[in-house]
Amino acid sequence: MGNFIPSTESQREEMLAKVGVSSYEGLYEAVPEEILLKREDLRVPDGISEMETAARMEEIAAKNTVFRTILRGAGSYDHYIPAIVRRVTSKEQFLTAYTPYQAEISQGVLQSIFEYQTEICALTGMDVANASVYDGATAIA
Repeated sequence: MGNFIPSTESQREEMLAKVGVSSYEGLYEAVPEEILLKREDLRVPDGISEMETAARMEEIAAKNTVFRTILRGAGSYDHYIPAIVRRVTSKEQFLTAYTPYQAEISQGVLQSIFEYQTEICALTGMDVANASVYDGATAIA
């Protein structure tokens, strides 16, 4: 899967010029110096590799107790998701820059729901089809 780069260096320079500053630091000129967070104030340890991170996460996860029986979810956890579902919802054309703070590929999910509804209408001859299971609460209702 490719990477999405929202802007080029020249586009970023153009955006800064448009708002009247020459650097990103210029965006914070109105913020008092004493409340600005400096990099040295963070005290963030040096990074570790992906393999070291995975090993550390597995070490932490190994401390969990794994129960064979789970009595919550009313059985909703005991289901099969065909491999094609992940394949379709992970398609690169479904990825957008919209709402990058959300865990899901928001617009891609909406696009796949739209495609599903379109196909159901084509197959059944109905004028409309509903597939509003975008979140858990809606799906339950």
